[in-house]
Formats: sequence, C-alpha cells, structure tokens
Amino acid sequence: MPHSSDEGSELPGSSTAHPPLRRPASPRPNPPLANRDFRLLFTGRCVSLLGDGAFLVALAWQAYTLSNAPTALSLLGIAMTVPLIVLLLFGGVVSDRHDRRRVMLLADVARAALLALLGVLAASGALRLWHMMVIVAVYGGAQAFFDPASDAILPEILPASQLGEANALEQVARPLALRLAGPAVGGVLVGVLGSGAAFLADGATFMVSAATLWSMSSRASVSLRPTDAPFDTSTGRQLREGWSYVRRHVWLWGTFASAGVAYLLFMGPAEVLLPFMVKHELRGSGVQLGLVLGAGGLGSVACALAMVRSGLPSRSITFIYVVWTLATVAVAGYGLATAMWQLMLASLAFNLLETAGTIVWATMKQRRVPGELLGRVSSLDWLISIGLLPVSFALTAPLSAALGVRTTLIGAGLAGAAATLGGLLLPGMLAVDRSTALRGAHPVSP
Repeated sequence: MPHSSDEGSELPGSSTAHPPLRRPASPRPNPPLANRDFRLLFTGRCVSLLGDGAFLVALAWQAYTLSNAPTALSLLGIAMTVPLIVLLLFGGVVSDRHDRRRVMLLADVARAALLALLGVLAASGALRLWHMMVIVAVYGGAQAFFDPASDAILPEILPASQLGEANALEQVARPLALRLAGPAVGGVLVGVLGSGAAFLADGATFMVSAATLWSMSSRASVSLRPTDAPFDTSTGRQLREGWSYVRRHVWLWGTFASAGVAYLLFMGPAEVLLPFMVKHELRGSGVQLGLVLGAGGLGSVACALAMVRSGLPSRSITFIYVVWTLATVAVAGYGLATAMWQLMLASLAFNLLETAGTIVWATMKQRRVPGELLGRVSSLDWLISIGLLPVSFALTAPLSAALGVRTTLIGAGLAGAAATLGGLLLPGMLAVDRSTALRGAHPVSP
C-alpha cells in the first residue's frame, strides 16, 4: 500500500532549517506479466488453449459424424484418459527430476505431430474411429507429462505474492480461448472446411507453445529443491515421498478423493451428453455447440476478472467446496434444458463457479506445497481426481440408453454435488482455513 505523505518528517541528521521532504510512495509491485518468462509461458498457453477449444468441437463433431451414438465419444474419452492416468505418476516424477520447461516443450511437439496426423486423415476422408482412438491415446500419454510440469513451473518463475494474480490471469485467458474463441473458431472451421482443418489448426498452436517455451530463459525451471538436500533418483522412492506428503494433509488427499468420486458421477455424462443434446435432442449445429461452450467461457472470464480485482478469499477451503458443489448442480441444468439458450445458461453457471474454485485451489497448492514436491503432488492430484474418468465414460452410454439422456444428466449433477460437498465434512478439512486466518490471508510455502 502506498505510504501517505508525511509533511513533518525529516531525513536523519538533517537540519530543521531544511524544508520538509515528502517520502516517495512505495511503488506497486510489478504485475506477473512484467516477468519475461511468465509472459512467454502465458502467451504460449493462450495460443495452445485457443487450438484446444477448436479441437473440442472438432473431436465431438467428428465422433458423432462417424457414429450417431454416445458410445463413440465415450470410447474416445476412455482411450484418452487411460494412458493419461497410467502415466501421470511417472510424469510427476519426471517433472520434479528434469527441466520442467523441456518436459513441456517435448510434450507440445509430440501432440502437434499427432494432431497433424489426425488432421490429414480427417481431411482425406480416411479417418476411422479406431484411428481416432489410437491417436488420442498417445495424446493422453503426452499430456501426462505436460500437466504436472505445467502446474509446478509457475512458482519457479514468480514470487509467492504474485501466484494468485497469475492464476487468475490464466483463468481469464483459459475460458476466453478454450471455451469462447476456440469453440467459435472450431465451429466455423468444422462448418466451412471440415474437422480436419480444426485438427491441423490445433497442431499449429502446439508448435507456437513449444516455440515460446524454447524462448524462455534456462533458469526459468531451476528446481526449488535446496542445493544441499539429498535427491534419491529412485522413481519408487520419489513416488513414496510425494504420497507421504499428501497423506499427511487432509486438505490434499480429501480434496483429491472428493473430486475423484464427483468426476466419476458427473464428468462422463457432461462431456459426452452435452454435444449429444445439442446435435440430436435440440437439432443444433456445430456453430451452436461452439456457442454453448462459449457461454461457459464468458462465465469463466467474468469470474476470473472479478477475482483479479478482489483477491482471494481468506477461508479458501470452504470457498472452494461451496462453489464446486454449486457448479456440479449446474450440470443437472443440461438435462433440464429445452432450448439452446438454457444450455448456454447452464454452461455459463457451471464454468463460472468451477473457475472460482480452480483459481483458489491452484494458488493454495503453489503456496503451501514445497517446490521440490509440487510436480509429484500435482500428478497425484490429477491421478486421483481423474482416475475414475474411464469408468465414467464407459458407464455414460449404457446409463443414457437405459434412463434417457436427460435423466442421466440430472442424476449425474445432483449425485456429483453431494459427493463434492461430502469432502468438506472430513475431519480436519477446515483446519487449513483456521490456520490461514491465524497467519493472514497469504500463506507461504513451508
């Protein structure tokens, strides 16, 4: 906070004959974007997320073009998430052991090559469902290395005081690109040039991301492990070390487990049946699917901008669980919708609330988890949270066939909300809020 002017103050040792001096106001701390490495990282993420938004529309549309049943998109979801889950722990170890910037760069290049292949097959008319399954499976494997390194690299670039603002900035850009501009571009590309063009465009954005990572300084991902600390290169020992840390903190393992059960209940139906609702229940187009996803992006942007201005709540865990519970209830709104604008409203509510919790959760992890463990803790976060996603995708098709698409969505939203809220009731979960209140609103890493 700037100091107020002090008209009667003097410099030590000055004579009272001298005129009074004003103390210069303390400069406002530099924003995260003043940091060159963060600016490069942020730019690459924005461009890559724009392509991913187009990919979401193209993948769903291509799947339902090859097969009109929800089974097709369910199979793709399973094919992508199984390798991701299997390799996540190894990806976390690699991100803590090696240069995180290079790990992310190699993952970007690999995904660019896969999307180029997918785009060529789609554009030539030779693409089959099994081609898509194989390609997205390898894509998921590459993502298993990228995600833990991406979560862990930010505290190496910025001081702890800037992490909240940086996460909020990313959550402004993420929905703008992934849920708003990207789907809109994807809808146009699919409608005008076909799905192949959207896949190729996404591949190009990964190359842009790789170029920005290459341009970052080599010190941008120097390990935060103390230089005199022993470092056991045994993968098993490193995995046990990460798990031991998580097990000692209920706010970590409890949230991982709560998210895992909730995702099992609602994520498969939401991902698979929302495009089905647009295409088959409401007879919409690819452009309209992009608009529904874009409405969610608007909600996320509005939330992130508000949190950039207002800061983070002091009772972080309580806030996270409340907004995530309400977000999951919004999934039931997909099943209740009878018009496209209603789907857009439900999408806006879900993404707005989900983003609020995500910003606070990411900042809590980055501030409280030691830097040398953050890659492994993040990989456990991903693993436990999404570990049951293949089951969720596998169950979606038979459940929607037996119960109906709308009933499945409504039940998934309500059951997922109950599972989310249940995590807040675990013994000791609220202790982290009490400790934060005692130490102030900005805890630092141990």
